[in-house]
Amino acid sequence: NGVHRHGPIQVEFVSADLEEDIISRIFRIYNAARPQDGYRMVQQFQFLGWPMYRDTPMSKRSILKLIRQVDKWQEEYDGGEGRTVVHCLNGGGRSGTFCAISIVCEMLQHQHSVDVFHAVKTLRNNKPNMVDLLDQYKFCYEVALEYLNSG
Repeated sequence: NGVHRHGPIQVEFVSADLEEDIISRIFRIYNAARPQDGYRMVQQFQFLGWPMYRDTPMSKRSILKLIRQVDKWQEEYDGGEGRTVVHCLNGGGRSGTFCAISIVCEMLQHQHSVDVFHAVKTLRNNKPNMVDLLDQYKFCYEVALEYLNSG
């Protein structure tokens, strides 16, 4: 609620929305030291469908919905040019799984083929603990199949 200042950076909460197991929040960010830059809108997506006690999300459909919402926000707000920051507790297993699934969906959408191994290997070349469990790796394949079946 309201506006918070962190040095010259001003963060204003704009709105929040809960849809099934995804909370989306919108913030307006402004740098008072660079008023000529205007403000930037930032949307945060919090995924509730992956409890701490599970190695993978509860639903393939839910993770696909999250990826579609993130892609839609990027396209609408930044014309696809913005950056996406993905984080989890340890910065690897869950984040890596999300990123791998996102890459796989993009492959399916644009190339009509999929290479889960290559997607995960590319991520691991940059950060070794991405997709750190076999169940997460298998889940990437399962979500690819769900994506294909959902049309």
